[in-house]
Amino acid sequence: MSSFDIRNPDFSNAGGWPVGIKAILALIIVGLIVLAGWWFKVRHQQDELEMAQRKEAELRIKFEDSQAKAVNLEPLKAQLQEMEVMLQQMLRQLPSKTEMPDLIVDISQTALATGIQNDLFQPGQEVLKEFYAEKPIVLRMLGSYHQFGAFVSGVASLPRVVIMTMHDISLKPKDGQTISANGQLVLEGTVKTYRYLDEEEQATQASGGH
Repeated sequence: MSSFDIRNPDFSNAGGWPVGIKAILALIIVGLIVLAGWWFKVRHQQDELEMAQRKEAELRIKFEDSQAKAVNLEPLKAQLQEMEVMLQQMLRQLPSKTEMPDLIVDISQTALATGIQNDLFQPGQEVLKEFYAEKPIVLRMLGSYHQFGAFVSGVASLPRVVIMTMHDISLKPKDGQTISANGQLVLEGTVKTYRYLDEEEQATQASGGH
């Protein structure tokens, strides 16, 4: 049996080495092969796996978010329809197209009935919006605080709901007089009142006004 010097192995006679030494050498070689395989292939596959796992987590979050929206979609649609019905009901409380001319007259007559002097009461061109129309009125009125208060109260008590918004309105004493409860005030500017659009007008507006 040949001797084996572990400090100075004879690689030219490796076949004659002891079985234990050859087994250890074989394990080292196998280990190096496995390590090289992991380094050149498995390591990159592991990185790809981690990326795929992160992508899966992102897609899961998106799916859960989409699922939650889908669950709430029908209630939201029902709520939107309910709001549209309420809007139409509110708009129907406004004057109609045929009632608008009489309403303008009623507003003017209400001012006169309270003692207000109408120096200017000039309705302008009607402007159509999506669901309603606005009618600007340029006016100049002369009256006291009490008379203007009575005028606002009178307009609020008209049979139809009247909404008036004020634009560029000024209220100041007449001819530089001092402000007092019974002193004369000049109110001038533009107010807008509104009516609802009938179905044909709404369809026209929805199609772009053609």
